[in-house]
Amino acid sequence: MRRLSKKQHTVTLVILIVFLLIFMFPVVWMFLTSFKTEQEYFSYPPVFLPKDFSLRNYVNAMTFPPDGRGGFQGLRDSLIIAVSTTIASVVMGALAAYSLSRFNTGGENFSFWILSTRMMPPIAAALPLFLIFKQLRLLDTHLALIIANTIFNLPFVVWLLKGFFDDLPAEMEEAALIEGCSPWGAFWRIALPLVAPGIVAVSLFSFIFAWNEFMFALLFTRRSVRTLTIIVPSLVGGHEILWGEIAAIGMVAILPGILLSLLLQRYLVRGLSMGAIK
Repeated sequence: MRRLSKKQHTVTLVILIVFLLIFMFPVVWMFLTSFKTEQEYFSYPPVFLPKDFSLRNYVNAMTFPPDGRGGFQGLRDSLIIAVSTTIASVVMGALAAYSLSRFNTGGENFSFWILSTRMMPPIAAALPLFLIFKQLRLLDTHLALIIANTIFNLPFVVWLLKGFFDDLPAEMEEAALIEGCSPWGAFWRIALPLVAPGIVAVSLFSFIFAWNEFMFALLFTRRSVRTLTIIVPSLVGGHEILWGEIAAIGMVAILPGILLSLLLQRYLVRGLSMGAIK
């Protein structure tokens, strides 16, 4: 029986490794392509390993077009929008989720109505938001994208954090109130620290959603604001596709999500295991 168990474990491990290699191959190929020369990524048969791991594609991608406002501008704008959206969504979402969980604000079905707004296709809100931002002269600004992303991230944050607050015993906050703590103090000192893993989890999701957003960035920006998701299509021309630069920008774009996941892994795993994802 023990041998059978060991054999099953080995077979499972092999299957997981095979699937991991299949799913990771495009990322590995993009990573290697970002260091290849033009002759190497157009050669046949394909060249797997570049002869010289040059950073030329990264330099060209971060300074394209010639005004030097390409990748560097995209990285800066994407960070500003993603971080601001995350902060706004989590701050407002935590307050709303606590209110829904503890005070049943809006009734039993109000929380589901909030989640249902997340199900609305973003394209349905694109034209109204465009007209509003045009009237307020917010087109081609960071604020326009922060508002648009927050509108669609906030229901997701509220729904997940409500699950964390629901799992938290209300007696702990009641004890704090008896000891003389104000309702705000009970929320800030008791409830919020206890759901910190959940806040980390939803913060990471919110950041990734805002970081990867494309449609709003395409519609609401022109030249002053250009996220990384807009920089990539600009590298595809009518007569030439800059594959090396596209791969380089792609690697730069996936780094923040990977680094945040590694840095917050302990809190992320704990947060996801507390019952937020149901």
